Amino acid sequence: MPNSPPIVVVFAASDPTCGAGLQADLLTLAAHGCHAGTVVTALTVQDTHGVRRLEPVEASWVEQQGRAILDEMPVAAFKLGVLASAQNVASIARLLALHPEAPVVLDPVLASGRGEPLGGDAVLEAMRAELLPRTMVLTPNSLEARRLAGHAPDADLAVCARRLLQLGARYVLVTGTHEASTDVVNTLYGAQGALRTDRWPRLAASYHGSGCTLASAIAAQLALGRALPEAVHAAQEYTWKSLEAGFRPGSGQWIPDRLHALRRRAP
Repeated sequence: MPNSPPIVVVFAASDPTCGAGLQADLLTLAAHGCHAGTVVTALTVQDTHGVRRLEPVEASWVEQQGRAILDEMPVAAFKLGVLASAQNVASIARLLALHPEAPVVLDPVLASGRGEPLGGDAVLEAMRAELLPRTMVLTPNSLEARRLAGHAPDADLAVCARRLLQLGARYVLVTGTHEASTDVVNTLYGAQGALRTDRWPRLAASYHGSGCTLASAIAAQLALGRALPEAVHAAQEYTWKSLEAGFRPGSGQWIPDRLHALRRRAP
């Protein structure tokens, strides 16, 4: 479409703090020059300390929201976050099947950064069966990688990544935020094994929405036409800079500043 920025369609939960969820995705995509089509999968009540309540949106509403966008707008990429129910997963999988040419970035969120559950075993099983075979880039943290792979909490992450690739994901970026390492070490795996490993200085603060930021940034880079390994690195760099420039609007976790580049240019 003439003069249209690349459109990334996001399926995720609404976060009133704008620290994570749809609002974080929207800010990240806008910062990359993309336009977001947003489908609400769940409503949450949360602040910077934690999630108090999550209410899944009915699956038929999720599918109708998605169809309303996709029947009219060309999609350059998909980004999936909190999906909230197995029924929502099934609805989303049907929509993805209609657009096999668009890359899918899946952030397999089953719990908040503070540990509140955001998806049970039924959602986990539905992701494995219906979404991983349609996923170009899976972006689990180490806890999610082990759980999604069905391995022990201390399982080797390379083994977990191989299992996730066997389940259908084309690439798996395992992030090391939750590991006890001096730096945050993120490794991208493909069919040939580890494709690249990036190290980022570990920041002292605790952040809300870092995983959403990273997955959306990857989706944006792919929508803009960047090759996958370079897209993954550029998205990590953007995420780290957003964290470094983060702010603490309340009394809980810090929030990444997704518009940090705009603020640097402001007079």
